[in-house]
Amino acid sequence: MSSAMIGQPALLTEIFRSDYRWLAERLRYRLGCRHNAEDVASESFLQLSTLAALESVRDSRAMLTTIANRVMYEGSRRKKLERAYLDALAAAPERVHPSPEEQHLLLEALIAIDKVLEGLSTKARHAFLLSQLDGLTYAQIASELGVSSSMVRQYMTKAMTQCYLVID
Repeated sequence: MSSAMIGQPALLTEIFRSDYRWLAERLRYRLGCRHNAEDVASESFLQLSTLAALESVRDSRAMLTTIANRVMYEGSRRKKLERAYLDALAAAPERVHPSPEEQHLLLEALIAIDKVLEGLSTKARHAFLLSQLDGLTYAQIASELGVSSSMVRQYMTKAMTQCYLVID
């Protein structure tokens, strides 16, 4: 085992002891809830622990702030997606409502798809979803988005490439 690997847990412990309370307080101020702040702080430290070169981090508080902002952003995106799903479910006839287990699996799948398509433009994501979920043709998607069919083809190529990159 390398000396860098031996020192990593000790360094993480040192950062945790010196910066956890600071981060949790800062987040409590921003989130208005001690419990949510501690959840985000804990998730931030968990993600910090996965960094391969933790010893190369010059300012642990800056790094923790960046990670915490990402954690909050992802939580916000997840809540928006969940709200949209629940709204769509509420609008559907009750006889087509999936079981709670199926609802959970569907929501997890939606979140995974959203994460895969994250780097695409809004129109490219919309085109992909219209194609895959609504079964629209490229010409129908082009009409819906106000673009050419060749542009829809480019959007779909980008979206499919993102999907394949995640599979590898």
